[in-house]
Amino acid sequence: MNVKNAIVQGENYRFTVLTPSMIRMEYSEKGVFVDKKTQMVVNRTFDVPEYTVNEKNGELIIETDKARLVYTGGRFAGNNLRIEQRNQKVIYESTWHYGDIGHNLKGTTRTLDQANGEIPLQDGLFSMEGWAVISDKGSMLLTEDGWIERREDIDAEDLYYFGYGTDYLGCLKDYYKLTGATPILPKYALGNWWSRYYKYTEKSYLELMDRFEKENIPFTVGVIDMDWHLTEIDQKYGAGWTGYTWNKDFFPDPKRFTDNLHRRGMKVTLNDHPADGVRAFEDVYPEFAAYMGVDQEKGEPVLMDFTNRKLLEGYFKYVYEKIEKKDGVDFWWIDWQQGTNTAIPGLDPLWMLNHYHTIHSQKKDGKGLIFSRYAGPGSHRYPVGFSGDTVITWESLDFQPYFTATASNIGYGWWSHDIGGHMMGYKNDELALRWLQLGVFSPIMRLHSTCCEFNGKEPWRYRKEVELIMDKFLRLRHQMIPYLHTMNRRASEEGIPLIQPLYYQNPGKWDAFRMKNEYYFGSDILVNPITQPISTATRMGKVMALLPEGTWIDLFTGTVYNGDRKIELYRSLDSIPVLAKAGAIVTLDARTTGNAIDNPEILKVIVAAGADGSFRLDEEATDNVWCSTTFTYKWGDEAVLTITPEKTKKEGMPAERAYELVFAGTAQGMTAQKKKADGTYETLETSYDSAKQCTTIILPMQDIESEITVVTYNTALADNHQVERIFELLNRAEIEFSLKDQIYAIAQKKGSRNDAYLLDQLTLLNAPEDVFGAVKEILTALD
Repeated sequence: MNVKNAIVQGENYRFTVLTPSMIRMEYSEKGVFVDKKTQMVVNRTFDVPEYTVNEKNGELIIETDKARLVYTGGRFAGNNLRIEQRNQKVIYESTWHYGDIGHNLKGTTRTLDQANGEIPLQDGLFSMEGWAVISDKGSMLLTEDGWIERREDIDAEDLYYFGYGTDYLGCLKDYYKLTGATPILPKYALGNWWSRYYKYTEKSYLELMDRFEKENIPFTVGVIDMDWHLTEIDQKYGAGWTGYTWNKDFFPDPKRFTDNLHRRGMKVTLNDHPADGVRAFEDVYPEFAAYMGVDQEKGEPVLMDFTNRKLLEGYFKYVYEKIEKKDGVDFWWIDWQQGTNTAIPGLDPLWMLNHYHTIHSQKKDGKGLIFSRYAGPGSHRYPVGFSGDTVITWESLDFQPYFTATASNIGYGWWSHDIGGHMMGYKNDELALRWLQLGVFSPIMRLHSTCCEFNGKEPWRYRKEVELIMDKFLRLRHQMIPYLHTMNRRASEEGIPLIQPLYYQNPGKWDAFRMKNEYYFGSDILVNPITQPISTATRMGKVMALLPEGTWIDLFTGTVYNGDRKIELYRSLDSIPVLAKAGAIVTLDARTTGNAIDNPEILKVIVAAGADGSFRLDEEATDNVWCSTTFTYKWGDEAVLTITPEKTKKEGMPAERAYELVFAGTAQGMTAQKKKADGTYETLETSYDSAKQCTTIILPMQDIESEITVVTYNTALADNHQVERIFELLNRAEIEFSLKDQIYAIAQKKGSRNDAYLLDQLTLLNAPEDVFGAVKEILTALD
């Protein structure tokens, strides 16, 4: 391929046809164009697409099968540069003219610091018109040796047109090729993180970890906020936010402390506010100061200057690496809050920190992990994102599902929120629980809170009912690591983010744009977090959901739904709607104790009944060495599940493996057999959970590479036990007893009367809206 073949150039303009739907547009009065990597763009080597170039009546026309660019010369303006879409599915038909914004579907933003509810977001790659334009104007260039330099013409236009219509995943794939892949996260990042801004000591922190272990609550990352270092310092040095010297009153032996966490299976990250540099009181000062040549006798500080290459390289050598190696620190929480200015105009210090910390981290284990704020397009190369200090309110919770999903529109897939909220607000057990449930189905699950003595996220701080549910969900998050790590690899290698807005897989459906808080969580799972308080009548929370075409099964309740409609979903405190499309397969770690993240000897495999499906589980045997197991399901009265391991006998994999097979949404009466090596079949024991409408089969330990075929008989979808569930709903509801009797009497006619009649009868009772809605959900789930 010859990239030059994709270029159409004049004295002051240059257009590069990267794909049929992606065109780069440059204009420079100096006639200077950029071929080097930039902060956003690291690759422009695409297969040259078919296109034509014509000049007619003063117009330059470049055409592909997806776009038609027309340019009449001069500095780019709305009246001389436009792109018409061709052969694209769009919501609003529209031609892009230079300067147009359109109805952009948004991307993300730098931080949620002090946000109390919705805040504005920057633009992303998609719009209702089917196009978006991202500017790379003025960004720094990346040199071959990894440093930065300014553009020769900083006023030059450098725009990228993305005209992919409703092909959202196709656009993201090309965007990642242009801007770089998202790195694969270390597996431990996918478990639970414990974090709190609090003056912990070695003793109090480890005692807390002991309590979590006793309560069987797993954590894989321990975050130590800023009080790990000295914060009360001589006023002559300034404030105590920046620091690199352990507070020995709190942590007398830092290595002993981190070794203890490592033995528990946890990694350690320290908070770093680097704004004030390294000052004379720091342990790392003498060596670093000597390297930088500052006057140590006068206590001259080594100031943080991101444009000084020697200083930045010295910072990693004499500060970060020293602390990592000496004290067992695994990665850093970069807590930069000091603006976007440096000595080089246009260079964001946050971006520099993220870029160089990621390079430094990748040298250690080949993957790399940082924890920092978003610094613009291309920041997906520097995960994980720290979204900032939110206010603890229902309004903040209600914004976060949309905020998280929409970030995928700019390729940013690994946000970590302060789950439960950071500061101010109020104590509300239900709010804390719903936020935690969202966290379990977020990219990163990190509990966090500020230093208020009453604002901790330990489950036992809440009433017993809430505590037990929190415990269950935290264990679930840990069990989900095999599924999440598969999606982690898929995000990096295939450009498919873990979290996707609903419209990605339902292009053109109006309601898919309206369901802001509904999102896909990996392959074929829909999540609808509950972000509003429960009804006093039903003791349930509700959410309006769009169920796409097909059959959907709630993984918590086993309820079966027919799709292609909007429906209100009601859930008690112990669950939120997490629905799998029929045929979906979800793999979990079946261990229910401990916080180990090694590849488990027993897998829990949830199969959503009702349709054919398949899933490839990817497991990392050792660093960057992967093994796969393919699960294939053929639906029918005699349904077949086949498990096919692929070269799984490797170091880091168990020699044998057992399986807990859970067929979700099935009716009672299913039986099963397993195919033996000689071609005959052995009968398997099945157990049925009526409350969750699922059938479970346990397969004992066998060679990890054994192919397994399980056949189930009398396999049918569950009927939702509608009358029984309405009884349970009414038994829990806090309404008049006479009204309960009336509603139940109508429900008992289910089967003898059609649903329209039953709903009419319910309407005449004038029951509370949420009671009517919850009964309606049960009655009509299978309609």
